[in-house]
Amino acid sequence: MNDHKNDHKNDDEARRRELGDNAGPVEEEIEESFDRTVDEGAQRLNRTFPDVLITGLFGGFEIGIGVIAYLAVLHETDNHLLAGLAFSAGLIALLLAKSELFTEGFLVPIAAVTAKQASLAQLGRLWGGTLVANLAGGWIFMLIAMNAFPQWAGTVTTSAEHYVDAGFSWESICLALLGGSTITLMTRMQHGTEEMSGKLMAAVVGGFVLSGLQLFHSILDSLLIFGAILAGADISYLDWLGWFGYTVVFNVIGGILLVTALRLVRDRKLVEREREKTS
Repeated sequence: MNDHKNDHKNDDEARRRELGDNAGPVEEEIEESFDRTVDEGAQRLNRTFPDVLITGLFGGFEIGIGVIAYLAVLHETDNHLLAGLAFSAGLIALLLAKSELFTEGFLVPIAAVTAKQASLAQLGRLWGGTLVANLAGGWIFMLIAMNAFPQWAGTVTTSAEHYVDAGFSWESICLALLGGSTITLMTRMQHGTEEMSGKLMAAVVGGFVLSGLQLFHSILDSLLIFGAILAGADISYLDWLGWFGYTVVFNVIGGILLVTALRLVRDRKLVEREREKTS
């Protein structure tokens, strides 16, 4: 009986190897995607702190490209869905310029930490430095943008009021959860393929859903609020901070619980393999 079971198991393993190059516990494409994710996460987490700040600053500038594209289309059409498509220019810029956005740091670095390729202290340094640098870079970019396009003052003010006037409610919490999970899923899709066309399509889809549906995103929407403040709207930095405080928390929860944790549970055999290599 045992011999029969062993023969059956060997046949299954042989069949699996025929279907892919790897003899691992999961599909070949999932294993390759996981390896790419862990390798990139380890690289990010081992940057020096000045490099983290510079990369995050560039991320704030480049997401600003998406924000001004969004405002330009929204100003002309008053259509959030079309404006959301335009916003994807910022996510494409982030992808091609290899910059860092805080909310892109949930899946990739956490996978590296879970696989024991980096430490929690390095994760905290990456998150903190990137968040501050994104906001600083975004504020500088919006200062320039609102002086370049003063005609957008009404549009950016209306957009900002959508967020700061929402208040802390179940609707706001859910919008922030979806914002965090959407950007993290976009990252997951980009690491699931080596084809640039697929990565670009993921950026377009992510931008459309995130911005077109006006989900709450701690960095993107902060730039809209900064733009409104700089344009002279009746919004204060304290108003922004009240909105930002809960939005960033639920972005993190949405990105980690709804996307990252589930992926790592599915890839637990691969995580165990990486841990064994390290030890």
